[in-house]
Amino acid sequence: MPEVTKPYTPGTPCWVDLVVPDQREALDFYRDLFGWQGEPGPPETGGYAVCSLGGKAVAGIMTSMAQEGGSKPPPAWTTYLAVGDADATLQKIKDSGGTSLMDPMDVLTLGRMAVVADSTGAVFGTWQAGDFIGSQVVNEPGSVVWNELNTADPDTAAAFYAAALDMTADPMEEAPGYFALKAKGRVVGGMQDLEKSPPGSPSHWLTYFCVDDTDSTVDALVRAGGNVLKPPFDMVAGRMAVVQDPQGAVFALINATGPSPEAG
Repeated sequence: MPEVTKPYTPGTPCWVDLVVPDQREALDFYRDLFGWQGEPGPPETGGYAVCSLGGKAVAGIMTSMAQEGGSKPPPAWTTYLAVGDADATLQKIKDSGGTSLMDPMDVLTLGRMAVVADSTGAVFGTWQAGDFIGSQVVNEPGSVVWNELNTADPDTAAAFYAAALDMTADPMEEAPGYFALKAKGRVVGGMQDLEKSPPGSPSHWLTYFCVDDTDSTVDALVRAGGNVLKPPFDMVAGRMAVVQDPQGAVFALINATGPSPEAG
């Protein structure tokens, strides 16, 4: 199982986490679906659960907290991009048309994080690694294999990520209308418009988890109370599906192994 041991190159997706109303239900669901192990964490981290796969950190799950006005955020997976300086990056994000949803804050000695929206409204996090670099296993069944920006305006988004995070977006010849997001010249994710998203979808980042068998995993998800948005279909990178967990968080499944995030 490939283990990531060095900090991720800035601009590379380095972590994903899930915010849901019922943390225990989510921990049980993803344990059964992907084989994760995880328990609620200590009070000083808000009970945040770091889930592991084969003993290596793979994703986080936390309970949604009430925001101003008493409302809670909808269930969602969040992609975090590695940064060298969370505060300096936030200034670049604001200068490039993005907004801050949660200003940079220290997470014990683990690192420094922020949650932001890009210039087209897609929400993502930034992570300045301290003791914790992020995902320790990727591109294996049960772990993240791809992170994709689905945006209302690819040109505007490309300009934003170039200015704010020094990422580039290059057309992929084998997939018309699809762009490869690169950090330091290495492919770390993808970008496309909202044409293939459900009608009315806002700009968003989509997390892809690697599985051995897309169809059987979808069947297991449905039996566990999940929902299928796009049934399994074949595409250039493999066989994929877009699904929701029982609490409504959207993610994708794919049986292919994509480009490995650079960790150096």
